Amino acid sequence: MELLKKSLDRILEVLAGVSFLAMVLLTCWQVLTRYVLQKPSSWSEELVSYLFAWMALLGASLVTGERGHMNIPALVERLPKKAQRGFAVFSEGVAFLFSAVILLYGGLQIVDLAMGQMTSSLGVAIGVFYVVLPVCGVLNMLYTAMNIYGILTGRKGG
Repeated sequence: MELLKKSLDRILEVLAGVSFLAMVLLTCWQVLTRYVLQKPSSWSEELVSYLFAWMALLGASLVTGERGHMNIPALVERLPKKAQRGFAVFSEGVAFLFSAVILLYGGLQIVDLAMGQMTSSLGVAIGVFYVVLPVCGVLNMLYTAMNIYGILTGRKGG
């Protein structure tokens, strides 16, 4: 299981990094075309916004794998270790349910609806860009399941 987690982490790091690099290059291209060539590039601006969403969601999946999501430990840290474990499993369970219902199920619904709509500048079905939602839903579900296993077996967190 540790190999799977490390492999997923590495793939997501590369994808998020490539998205960020592409965003930087495309933004530089936008500046060049707008201010130097006096012919703004509309397709690159649209692509940057979609890449930003991909980068943010892929990064959120990485954070889920690290159990780095927001929490308020002040109360939980005062509880006995068993109760802390229970709260940790509960929070991972909530993250799993959110990922299953909102990202996976809702994401599939949105992808299906958006496949008939085209982007204004790129001419690509919008659903293609929304595929990241169910993909990250599955990734988050995998990560939270690994985290729950790690919590229950006494490992750091998956």
